[in-house]
Amino acid sequence: MRQFDLQVFHWINGWPDSLNPLFYSLSEGNKWLGVRLVLLAFLAFCLWKPKLRPAVVIAFIAWPLANEICDLLKNGFKMGRPSVEVADAIVRVNRLTSFGTASAHSANMMAVAVPFLYYARPVGFFWLGIAILTGISRIYVGVHYPYQVLFGWMVGAAMSGVLIVGWEAWKKRRAPHKGEPDAELPESSAL
Repeated sequence: MRQFDLQVFHWINGWPDSLNPLFYSLSEGNKWLGVRLVLLAFLAFCLWKPKLRPAVVIAFIAWPLANEICDLLKNGFKMGRPSVEVADAIVRVNRLTSFGTASAHSANMMAVAVPFLYYARPVGFFWLGIAILTGISRIYVGVHYPYQVLFGWMVGAAMSGVLIVGWEAWKKRRAPHKGEPDAELPESSAL
């Protein structure tokens, strides 16, 4: 398995430098103020749409939680990065020496994609594409192995999945059941 992971790493990491603008921006763009402002504006716009509101709320909760889980995993299960362990890795960003157990970039983007996939598929497919390309970018720039990206995607998807299940269960408990009078109507009005 480790050999396969290394082969996939070398294959993606060895893609041509002409792809660097795309993958560098996906890997590092979330650190740029302009990108952050555009993302916040997009999410704020989505809050105005009632159908998208649950996706935005869950994404805002899942994103930081997924990031924290990845940090805990990195500190608890200290697995190196290719930028440190692989002598012939092409490192296209600052050489990270911290542990890379689960890609937080991948987890964060998947934590956003999953609620949008559940509540608003067209937007969700866009975010899913961003999540996949962000994960690939972390391999391309040389700071994560493929298994670390997959692990990150699983963390992000699981975090959002748990929140969606919880939200839907809470919503169902609050909704009046068919055949029962609405809890807010006085009993004399219910027929």
